[in-house]
Amino acid sequence: MANTRSAEKRMRQGEKRRVRNAAVRSGVRSAVKSVRTSLAGASVDEARAGLARTIRLLDKAVTKGILHPNAAARKKSRLARQLNALAGR
Repeated sequence: MANTRSAEKRMRQGEKRRVRNAAVRSGVRSAVKSVRTSLAGASVDEARAGLARTIRLLDKAVTKGILHPNAAARKKSRLARQLNALAGR
């Protein structure tokens, strides 16, 4: 437990950030999952729109410091590669 007012404030700030970060991370995971689902369903147009939305969410998460830049780049690259493979068929 915090002993000083500043430590109590830091605890409040940390909790707010934890909740916000969890929400953003969950949103990113949901977006990635929806793109993968539309890729599995062979819906190229839907997957393309979903990928654009997901890339935007990933970039925002990187900007906020929630995701490591390389992790986001890896996710974007893998999804784009899957989409291109599907579209190329």
